[in-house]
Amino acid sequence: MAFPIDHSLADLTKLNLLPKPHGHASDMFPFRLSVFPRVHLSLRTSTSRVLSSLGSKVDPNGSVLIETTTPPEPSPDVTGGVQDVYGEDAATEDMPITPWSLSVASGYTLLRDPHHNKGLAFSQRERDAHYLRGLLPPTVISQDLQVKKMMHTLRHYQVPLQRYMAMMDLQETNERLFYKLLIEHVEELLPVVYTPTVGEACQKYGSIFLRPQGLFISLKEKGKILEVLRNWPEKNIQVIVVTDGERILGLGDLGCQASLFDLDSFGMGIPVGKLSLYTALGGVRPSACLPVTIDVGTNNEKLLNDEFYIGLRQRRATGEEYAELMHEFMTAVKQNYGEKVVIQFEDFANHNAFDLLAKYGTTHLVFNDDIQGTASVVLAGLIGALRFVGGSLANHRFLFLGAGECQIPLEEARKNIWLVDSKGLIVSSRKESIQHFKKPWAHDHKPIKELVDAVKAIKPTVLIGTSGVGQTFTQEVVETMAELNEKPIILSLSNPTSQSECTAEQAYKWSKGRAIFASGSPFAPVEYEGKTFVPGQANNAYIFPGFGLGLIMSGTIRVHDDMLLAASEALAEQLMEEHYEKGMIFPPFRNIRKISARIAAKVAAKAYELGLATRLPQPKELEKCAESSMYSPSYHSYR
Repeated sequence: MAFPIDHSLADLTKLNLLPKPHGHASDMFPFRLSVFPRVHLSLRTSTSRVLSSLGSKVDPNGSVLIETTTPPEPSPDVTGGVQDVYGEDAATEDMPITPWSLSVASGYTLLRDPHHNKGLAFSQRERDAHYLRGLLPPTVISQDLQVKKMMHTLRHYQVPLQRYMAMMDLQETNERLFYKLLIEHVEELLPVVYTPTVGEACQKYGSIFLRPQGLFISLKEKGKILEVLRNWPEKNIQVIVVTDGERILGLGDLGCQASLFDLDSFGMGIPVGKLSLYTALGGVRPSACLPVTIDVGTNNEKLLNDEFYIGLRQRRATGEEYAELMHEFMTAVKQNYGEKVVIQFEDFANHNAFDLLAKYGTTHLVFNDDIQGTASVVLAGLIGALRFVGGSLANHRFLFLGAGECQIPLEEARKNIWLVDSKGLIVSSRKESIQHFKKPWAHDHKPIKELVDAVKAIKPTVLIGTSGVGQTFTQEVVETMAELNEKPIILSLSNPTSQSECTAEQAYKWSKGRAIFASGSPFAPVEYEGKTFVPGQANNAYIFPGFGLGLIMSGTIRVHDDMLLAASEALAEQLMEEHYEKGMIFPPFRNIRKISARIAAKVAAKAYELGLATRLPQPKELEKCAESSMYSPSYHSYR
């Protein structure tokens, strides 16, 4: 981050922001990182305020690189959070300056600072000012040309993991170029940095820890979690994505390996990946995002016996020990960052996910993407599918394979919603043996073991797969759905691709081109009898970035189900006639930032309507407010 400045060093010393030099100012400026230790202040103020206090004019094109690491200790008040001195801790704003610091980045250090590095985009003037002569080739190229060159390189890689590794390396060396690349080529690169490639990376890499990209909180930190949070250099945190690694995608218990894994150079895990999408798709500043891994051990025997495993070598903590650690974490987060920080639970196993959401939903701003995000994006797809099949949602009958993390808060609809788990149809006779969150969905019906038999008996119009088990929507299952329905709605939502209940090609072929299909992982368009079908992707990335932005921009303090419904409706509204002609029930990702802004506006409006918003007064045009508050990856000018 950088800010304009056109005053002398003496002006800064008058404000006691820099030590008085013993020689000429020119002998000390710019400071090298090796000369002065970094100091820490939590002042986040506008350029005009700082420069007006110095009697200087604002120069929006010139800047000195000044960054911060650690501010003063925040108030111990549990509801306080980081003190917002100037009242400008605005939603996701890419602030024109950072807090004051003694360190001015230059030379070799600047080129290795991913937040400020611009590579060959440094101008000749900047190269002189920041001691970059000789450290770069002579050519100066624009950021747009850098994007073009990087895409050219990525497209030469044949293996998705190679593209993933290149993107992660870019994120670690040039943050703004990484986000500009992802934003401008989101449809092509989203499958690279997110589902399905991230799942493959989690499976194959995990032994070498090189660079901290988030916070690790283990049982060893019990009693010290607040101190751990204060070790993180960024203080104005707006979104936290936290996982305990027990249920990564459809891959099971990956323990600490879920958060960082070796990619020859640098790594990115599930929390880091989700937060990258908060920035690229939802416009939340990278510095406002905090990835956290809670390490309570693992039950994965392979990891426990792996000499290179980086996590705790013990069986997973459960019961009171687990609950106490999570409660200390939640309390410390609220104490350190306030109650307006979004805490997204990610990839917790069912037995903890529902309990955590219920326990902290009334005291913290919490959101579970696997439960609430999945439900919201599926609902949006179903609303879109009504265009093909007609009627209302109440007219349809739903059969879920996989009675896991899916929350549908419509009591009156339960009679039309049926669930099948690994032991068969959820029926009343099984109530004593099933988990508590399945019990409301138990019907008075004879037990049925096989999915195809359940389809024949229930006669659903919508079949939804959340099982995490690949190829469970067999040819017989799909053909039965097609026999029962003119246009069967088939949603194969499990990730990664290998765990998908069926492929797009199978769904269209086995239904003779009549299926309305969407999946969790992306599938290529399918040609069937002269017609091209474009399968939709029921990707949570449609929902959570815009949803989080809406919470942040409104200063919401609690999540309400009506906000999730608003997000679903906003997403469904983005479907156009051209999309329906291709069989799509989700809009294309290429306009995802516009979609996220629309979702954010609808969510924020609902928050204000429910009296849960604290950022007052309410903006008149919420969608424009959302768009204007989004992070921009464009380079700043330095001097």
